Amino acid sequence: MIKLFNSLSKKKEIFKAIEPGKVKMYVCGMTVYDFCHLGHARVLIVFDLINRWFKVSGYDVIYVRNITDIDDKIIARAAEQGIPFGDLTQKFIDEMNTDAHTLGVISPDIEPRATESIGAMIAMIQTLLEKNFAYIGANNDVFYAVTKFDGYGKLSGKSLEDLRAGNRVEVDKFKKNSFDFVLWKSAKPGEPSWDSPWGKGRPGWHIECSAMSNKFLGKNFDIHGGGQDLQFPHHENEIAQSEASNDCQMANYWLHNGFVRVDDEKMSKSLGNFFTIREILKHYDPEVVRFFVLKAQYRSPLNYSDHHLEDAKQGLTRLYLAIRESNSIIDQKIDWENSFSCQFKDALDDDFNTPEAISVLFSLANAVNKNRQNEEQALLIQLANILGILEMEPEVFLRGNIEADDKNVDIDQLINDRLEAKKNKDYQKADEIRIFLEGRDILLEDTPNGTIWRKK
Repeated sequence: MIKLFNSLSKKKEIFKAIEPGKVKMYVCGMTVYDFCHLGHARVLIVFDLINRWFKVSGYDVIYVRNITDIDDKIIARAAEQGIPFGDLTQKFIDEMNTDAHTLGVISPDIEPRATESIGAMIAMIQTLLEKNFAYIGANNDVFYAVTKFDGYGKLSGKSLEDLRAGNRVEVDKFKKNSFDFVLWKSAKPGEPSWDSPWGKGRPGWHIECSAMSNKFLGKNFDIHGGGQDLQFPHHENEIAQSEASNDCQMANYWLHNGFVRVDDEKMSKSLGNFFTIREILKHYDPEVVRFFVLKAQYRSPLNYSDHHLEDAKQGLTRLYLAIRESNSIIDQKIDWENSFSCQFKDALDDDFNTPEAISVLFSLANAVNKNRQNEEQALLIQLANILGILEMEPEVFLRGNIEADDKNVDIDQLINDRLEAKKNKDYQKADEIRIFLEGRDILLEDTPNGTIWRKK
């Protein structure tokens, strides 16, 4: 039984699929106007792991992760660069997919773009108007009337009284209440627009996800996910829109991954501690970044620092060293009766507890190093692959980019020279070669089968 923490009920619950054996999951994806950052990487990796584990657990998963390809930031960035907004979004959709693939993220089953579902958004807005949950402002914008929905605040825990107290300044004179939100924005000169019953315009951000989840997964589906920063107002507003329109619960379970911090401070451009995935991958292997993300429980804060990335690198190196000389034949089936497998499964069944699952991998690696049994090595690879790690050839990971970085150093020749020096009892020369290589972050390891090397 898979247990997960439901942000809606604020407690851990046993997962029960609406349709036995099937999982319908919708995750809020990226707004594509720039390169993906570390926060995006966490969303990509966390829900990729959840998708993988449901499939390993025997479920047929329909995973939808949307793309927001129209909003204020996109329009502003396209205007700034003097290009059509579609050219801008296509560029960063391609870049996002490149980053996701590099991080070992399996593509979602459906990846809808907001601009491809405008009709569904208009239809939902019409329904909300007909049911008196929405109104048309004097500027022809369409707004959601928050006070009409009795359940508003049930996800975030915010009450209308709290919202009133927090809104001291009227931000939009066309709204009936300051906390009402826009469903449809009337067209402004030079901006992209679509025809609607209320004139040309474009959708508000919140209605996009309500319409797309409804279109691809139905009125009631199993899981809605995203970053903790989306819990309010985005996900709260999604619930209000969808449930008022459809007269039923939107999603049965809400999952939110925690914030990303940098050296214990909130990541933000204003603080100068904002890192794109591309920047991080210049210094660390993609599997190290993935391992770093999964070392933290998905709901907890993730603290980025060079120290923590180095720690992840060393930990992943330990696992690769355990399978370095593996001759194991990897079977497609995992032995779930094995004690290590049982512990691993128990960890992931318990709200996708990846830190505990990783500790099982280290225990299994210790057993491999002690016993050198092919079956244990094969199991280590199989379980790690579920997390999306240990998917490289060990030598490729362990040697990193040394060969490319230092083309003037013939490592194999120096190893042979060192062996020859040791045969001749010229231990000083042998040490000099070892020290020379260590100075270039190359570690030598003498084994019964000869000398091998890896990146420090």
